[in-house]
Amino acid sequence: MARVAKKAARKRPAAKRAAAKSASAKVSTRAASSKAVVDPAVAKAQAALDKAQSNLQAETKKVAEARKKAAAAKAKAGKSKRAADANAAQRARAAVAKAADKATASRTKVADARLALANAKTAASVKAAEAAAAERVAKMQESLAAKAEADLNKAIKGFAARWNKKRASADAKKVKAAAKKAKTKVKAAEKKAQAKVAVANKKAKAKPKAKKKSATRKAAPKARKAAPKAKKAAVAKKAPKAAAAPKAKSATKRRGRPPKKATA
Repeated sequence: MARVAKKAARKRPAAKRAAAKSASAKVSTRAASSKAVVDPAVAKAQAALDKAQSNLQAETKKVAEARKKAAAAKAKAGKSKRAADANAAQRARAAVAKAADKATASRTKVADARLALANAKTAASVKAAEAAAAERVAKMQESLAAKAEADLNKAIKGFAARWNKKRASADAKKVKAAAKKAKTKVKAAEKKAQAKVAVANKKAKAKPKAKKKSATRKAAPKARKAAPKAKKAAVAKKAPKAAAAPKAKSATKRRGRPPKKATA
């Protein structure tokens, strides 16, 4: 029963070693699969773990060999009962203890290396998450900037269309008002021109009559002026006869008042 228990006890470390090997193999395969994006700290920690595991394997082999030698020396010393063989067996046991201590130290180093690797992976994952988040934020920023520019252009186009429509309506009203005002001015100018033309035509028609009237008016003063002259001539013609008459009568002097002089 004791031998079976010892064999079971010996098998347990072997099982632990197999589990450690499988774990290291998994870690190594994971590291190999992520070589493209491995963080330098993770790579360094992985290298340290691999080295510690290889040292542990070597120390484990040494412990196994030392135990075999110690068992053989113990068996030899038990058979021979010699002091030299007993000393050899004691030295073999000391070698086993020394190898076991080294193996324990190697296991501690492996555990520390695993912890360092886990920490490095955690830090790398955090760093990768930060980088991924920063990249997502940058992409989002670029996308939002592009969208903002597109929206701005769209808004500008919409505003320009509305502004142009409003301005066109206002300009159309102004043009309509200006056209109405200009039409009113044109009509007024047309009426004024027509009135001027009518006045000119009326004056043109009235000029011949005015000329006739002016001619008659001018002829009347001349006739009036000529009439006194004719009267004077007639009086002048009659005057010699009248003068001759007094001469004739002078022969027969007349008593009383003298005759009146002829007046024009």
